[in-house]
Amino acid sequence: MQITELNPREIWQNFYLLTQVPRPSGHLTQVQDFLLKWAAERGIEAYKDGGENIVMRKPATPGHESSKTAVLQAHMDMVPQKLDEVQHNFETDPIQTWIDGEWVKAKGTTLGADDGMGVAAIMAVMEAKDIEHGPLEALITADEETCMYGVNHLASDTLKGDILLNIDNETMGEFVIGSAGGINITATMQYQEVETDPEDIAVKIRIEGLRGGHSGLEINEGRANANKLMARLVRQAIEDDDARLATWTGGNMRNAIPRTAEVVLTLPKENVDDLKELAKYCLDTYRAEYRGVEQDITMIVEETALPQKQVPQEIQDNLVSAIIACHNGVLRFIPSIPTVVETSSNLAIINIGSGKAEVLILARSSCDTQLEFVQEMMQCTFGMIGMKVEFGGQYGSWQPNFDSPIVAKMVQVYKDIFDEEAKVEVCHAGLECSLIGAVYPNMDLVSFGPTLRSPHTPDERCNISSVEKFWVFLKALLKAI
Repeated sequence: MQITELNPREIWQNFYLLTQVPRPSGHLTQVQDFLLKWAAERGIEAYKDGGENIVMRKPATPGHESSKTAVLQAHMDMVPQKLDEVQHNFETDPIQTWIDGEWVKAKGTTLGADDGMGVAAIMAVMEAKDIEHGPLEALITADEETCMYGVNHLASDTLKGDILLNIDNETMGEFVIGSAGGINITATMQYQEVETDPEDIAVKIRIEGLRGGHSGLEINEGRANANKLMARLVRQAIEDDDARLATWTGGNMRNAIPRTAEVVLTLPKENVDDLKELAKYCLDTYRAEYRGVEQDITMIVEETALPQKQVPQEIQDNLVSAIIACHNGVLRFIPSIPTVVETSSNLAIINIGSGKAEVLILARSSCDTQLEFVQEMMQCTFGMIGMKVEFGGQYGSWQPNFDSPIVAKMVQVYKDIFDEEAKVEVCHAGLECSLIGAVYPNMDLVSFGPTLRSPHTPDERCNISSVEKFWVFLKALLKAI
């Protein structure tokens, strides 16, 4: 069975169309053109605004012209992650989907249901002829996953709506009314490389097989960070085996827990066997520490061509020490809601080599002063070794409105349809609602959606039955509004 045969076909057929259009963050021209062409073919008003967002409008069905205007909102970009053995170019290749029981998955890559499911649902509503609704707007935003570029460049006169329905939550039956803010932290350093000892041997060490994950939604699950694991090994190799660091690459997205890391070390020939024993010891240690969380931690150790240059010893020692000291993971839970993460940081990307070192971190918090504290922590950690620490891409937290009329309406509609109580939550992920709410302070905001699991990883999957339930609910909600 193909996903186009799943119910509701209105959503799954549009989601399939999206899987055929490359749309990794930062490379959105193809999907923007696709959405505009798709809308034009169906006579739907659509245009691209100054923030690279796609805006659509649909008039109310007869009799509902005086209803409040609802804005359906999702983001068009997806996180590009794949298994190491999979050959896939996210800028040119379509996503290959398959059905695994109750789930839709991709073959060795991220699925793009985050937030392709939201976009597909918007498409289904905009082209539908049999749904009762008031005036509708759609806002499909650009580059949410990297810098929230689209909503950061959203004009105050683009939308006319009263209610924002953000379709970017990952659990059906859960309505999110608050989320964390975040900031990108980048530490950089230039250095003069030094010659390697021509008598030394070079060894490449690669850590892989980690689960990775969404650095907001899954940061509290205790998953391993490949950069942190590698730092422990490298520091010990420097102390025990006179190893020197030539290069380091780890992670590739700020908002994804890094799944892989790779270093090239040089060391005296007589110490190579000891280094291999150290690697085996570290692997055994990591597997024991993460038993029940990480099932497939793998370490590959192999001799490689000796590089001509490497990091100076003092710079190397300082860099490794700072990476060891850098906070990673949950820093604090919300005191009044101790099951929800308040503040965290993700040691996401490390690139060292060719005379430059850079460390990229994403910090999140629903408390502004705690987010400032994390910035100070990172400034101290990397600044004390002479790295330049810069901050950018900041977005504020979305503070919950417990008296939201749309949330009250949604809870009632959900109860009426399914005879179940919906959950009203706040989450640690960063949602665009915070920035949209800053531009449109009188707009009533909520986030919801079908059930997804492990976004930002090759294990990303979408629950089939939840999509059908979501579609029933969305149609009833639009009618109720």
